[in-house]
Amino acid sequence: MSGGAAVPPCPSYRVWALPGIPEVRPGDDLVGLIAGAATAPGMPELAQGDVLLVTSKIVSKAEGRVTEAADREAAIDAETVRVVARRGGLRITETRHGLIMAAAGVDASNTPAGTVLLLPVDPDASARAIRDGLREALGVDVGVLVTDTFGRPWRAGLTDVAIGAAGVRVLDDLRGGEDAHGNRLSATVTATADELAAAGDLVKGKAGGLPVAVVRGLPHVVTDGADGLGAADRGARDLLRDPADDMFRLGTSEAVREAVTLRRTVREFTAEPVDGAAVRRAAAAAVTAPAPHHTTPWRFVLLESETARAGLLDAMREAWIADLRGDGFSEESIAKRVRRGDVLRKAPYLVVPCLVMDGSHTYPDERRNTAEREMFVVAAGAGVQNFLVALAGERLGSAWVSSTMFCRDVVRDVLGLPADWDPMGAVAVGHAAAPPRERPARDAGAFVEVR
Repeated sequence: MSGGAAVPPCPSYRVWALPGIPEVRPGDDLVGLIAGAATAPGMPELAQGDVLLVTSKIVSKAEGRVTEAADREAAIDAETVRVVARRGGLRITETRHGLIMAAAGVDASNTPAGTVLLLPVDPDASARAIRDGLREALGVDVGVLVTDTFGRPWRAGLTDVAIGAAGVRVLDDLRGGEDAHGNRLSATVTATADELAAAGDLVKGKAGGLPVAVVRGLPHVVTDGADGLGAADRGARDLLRDPADDMFRLGTSEAVREAVTLRRTVREFTAEPVDGAAVRRAAAAAVTAPAPHHTTPWRFVLLESETARAGLLDAMREAWIADLRGDGFSEESIAKRVRRGDVLRKAPYLVVPCLVMDGSHTYPDERRNTAEREMFVVAAGAGVQNFLVALAGERLGSAWVSSTMFCRDVVRDVLGLPADWDPMGAVAVGHAAAPPRERPARDAGAFVEVR
C-alpha cells in the first residue's frame, strides 16, 4: 500500500487456556500448579498486564472446601443468608459473600462422586494469594479473577462471572463521559471483570479440564501497585449491587414475605419530596384487595399540598384537644399527648384511606347489619395493608395512624368528602430518616391454633 494515512490498529486482545493442570486436591500448592502450567514448553510466558482467570472449583479444592454429598442440603443452609426464590427443590439464595445464585454455590460437578464443593470462604483473599504467589514465583504482576458460573434472570443459559478479584479494575465507570455522538453518559458502569470471566469461559469450557485461562492485550484493566490493594482495587465486592439500589432484590413467593417484613412503621422522615406517582402505584395495588359482594369499598385521599395537610392536621388537633379536655386531662398532659401524636406533621405526604359501603346489603336485624359493616371494615384494612406493603416496595416509609377515626366529621368537612366516606385513619408517607430498629422475632406458632 502506498500513499494515504496509515490505518490505526484495531483494539484486540487474546485469550487462551492453560493446559496441564492436574486434578487439584485439598492442600495442593495451587500457585505452583498454575506457575508450572504457565511456564510449560510452548506456552507464552506470563507478562505484566495479563489477567489470569481461575475457576473457583480448583480454588475450593485446594482450600479444602469439599464436603460429603449426603450433607449437601445442610451445606446449602450453612452457606445461605437469605432465600430469594424457591421452586420445588431448587433454591436461589444469597450467600454469605452477598452473591445471588442457585443452591448457594454448592456444586456437585467436577468433583469426585459422593462429594460437593463449597465456594471459597473469601474469593477476594484467594485471588490476592494467587497474585502474590505468582509475583514471587515468576516475578510478574498479573491481575487475577476467581470465576464461577451463574444463571441470570430473564436470560437463558449460563455464563462465568467474577466472584473474587485482585489487581483488576472490576468496574469501568464511564459516567460523566460522552459517547460518539456527544451524548453525556449518566448510567454506564461496565462490569469489566464479568466480561473477562465470560471471555475466559469460552476457552476453558465446563468439561475440558482447563480451569485456568489468560487474557492478554488489556493492560488498562490491571491495577498499579505491587500489592494490588490500591484505591482502584477493592476486589469483586464492588460488583455487588447495594441492596438499597437493587430494584429486583426480591424473588417470587419469598418476595411477598420479604415485602411484608420490609413494611415497618416509620416515625421520622427526611425532607425529601415524595413521588406522587409512586403513591398512586401503591394505591393501584391497594385496590386489588378482597372485598365483599364484588364491591370496591376503598377510597384514597392524597394530600399532596402543604396547605391541605396543615389544614387537616390543625383541625384534627383542635378536635383532639377538645376531647382530652372533656376527658378531664390537665393542660400539661394534653400538651404532651399532642406532641407525641405529631408523627403526621413530620411527614411530607399524607394519605387518608376511606371506607365506603356502596353495594352493601341491608338486613331486617341488627346482628346481620353489624356483620355486614364488619366485612367492609375488614376489606378496608386489607386494602390499607396492600397500600403499606406497596409503599415499602416503592422504598417509601409509612405510618398508619388511627386518629382520623375519632373525628370523622371534622375530616370530612375539612377535605370536602361525601357524608358516606368514613376516614379509616391517616397514612404518613415519606423517606425514613433512619433504618428502623430491630423488631423482636415473633413465634408464629403462638398465634396459630390447629383443629
